[in-house]
Amino acid sequence: MSQTRHVPVMLQRCLDLLAPALRDQAHPEPVVVDCTLGLGGHSEALLETFPTARLIALDRDKEALRLSGERLAPYGDRATLVHAVYDELPEVLARLGVPRVQGVLFDLGVSSMQLDEADRGFAYAQDAPLDMRMDQTTGIGAAEVLNTYPPGELVRILRAYGEEKQAKRIVSAVVREREKEPFSNSARLVELIRDALPQAAKRTGGNPAKRTFQALRIEVNGELSVLERAIPAAVESLAVGGRIAVLSYHSLEDRLVKQVFAAGAANTAPPGLPVVPERYQPRLKLLTRGAELPTEEEVAENRRAAPARLRGAQRIREDER
Repeated sequence: MSQTRHVPVMLQRCLDLLAPALRDQAHPEPVVVDCTLGLGGHSEALLETFPTARLIALDRDKEALRLSGERLAPYGDRATLVHAVYDELPEVLARLGVPRVQGVLFDLGVSSMQLDEADRGFAYAQDAPLDMRMDQTTGIGAAEVLNTYPPGELVRILRAYGEEKQAKRIVSAVVREREKEPFSNSARLVELIRDALPQAAKRTGGNPAKRTFQALRIEVNGELSVLERAIPAAVESLAVGGRIAVLSYHSLEDRLVKQVFAAGAANTAPPGLPVVPERYQPRLKLLTRGAELPTEEEVAENRRAAPARLRGAQRIREDER
């Protein structure tokens, strides 16, 4: 196992954001949820830093759960690992009999393990089957998306999820090629994208296949629709005083998180009220000014931290029932 995969992004800052809620005297045994367990780096640090905390950790990837289970075994029953997608948080908490939690952490995007395991097809730098499913027990893989989706739908996905300006060119080439032979491996797709793009487009923004691979991964795993449900559900699960920290890795995720936090931190009263009733008061307090970025030192040590954006918020009141 390479060491690079064990470097959790913006770890100390995440711990600092969550600390006041996990050291609150009112909750001597706080519950913290890691919604994206991965290889357990953030989870291990949470258990280590907050010795009275109980951890609930979710992941849809069974291999990640197995490896993390070994890593977190020394913490015994302080850690509960659950095979679930993070929008299933309300059901998981209900099943475990946990009405409210003190902390929630999301580290979105692809785990290092998935990028490092060649046969998963997430990485455009090495040839592999075009799969990209985070949970390999369910759903369709990236090859099936490429081979069966109508051209218009593929263009929409590349534009919406990959912010790919050359979507039409790439899709035309995909449709032409899939009629000759269905796609199965990543190297052929990478080569096709290189050939389809004009020279100027190849000169900017790293590997030209990056945006297409991101778009396919988001589509295969339903990432944005899951996130749309998950962030409000996580905010809802916080006790008053509880805190949430979210690490995003592209603008689509970050925008979604920003919108949910901004809505929660807004006063919803009709204009002109002399006194704002409780039910219109903000439910959240923002803990970060905009999105915080990793330091230059961290990016130098861990290149996967480069695109990270961190936002935090605190629950400051209950909803009116």
